[in-house]
Amino acid sequence: MSVFGVLAAGMGIVGLIAPDVLIKMMGFSAAPDGGRGDGDHTVVFLTASSMAALNMGVYYVLAAAGDWTAFFRWTVPFRLLTCTVFTLAVLGDRAPAGFIGVGLWEGLGAVATAIALRKDKQRAARSAPAAAV
Repeated sequence: MSVFGVLAAGMGIVGLIAPDVLIKMMGFSAAPDGGRGDGDHTVVFLTASSMAALNMGVYYVLAAAGDWTAFFRWTVPFRLLTCTVFTLAVLGDRAPAGFIGVGLWEGLGAVATAIALRKDKQRAARSAPAAAV
């Protein structure tokens, strides 16, 4: 969780400092040489998304530091939903093919989190003292 948090915060910082770098990393085209036209709010949207990613990254790091297992469980279905929405955006031609990596990152992160939570639960059950009869 902390690794994901650091990566999310880092990507948020990149988006705030160098939005065109983040745009290219996600598989979108950079702005043409003439810059963005009137009414193009790409950078505004990217600024808002980057700030949200920075905040989310900090939340993940703090949750990991506090071993907040409930938070970890909550992330699994929502990251799977994010994976689905982003994948459908690519399949529906709303996003470039390179954006599929963002969806896969979320899906794999959700699966890895679910597996880790399951293993932790099994480990705790094995190490718990047997109930008195």
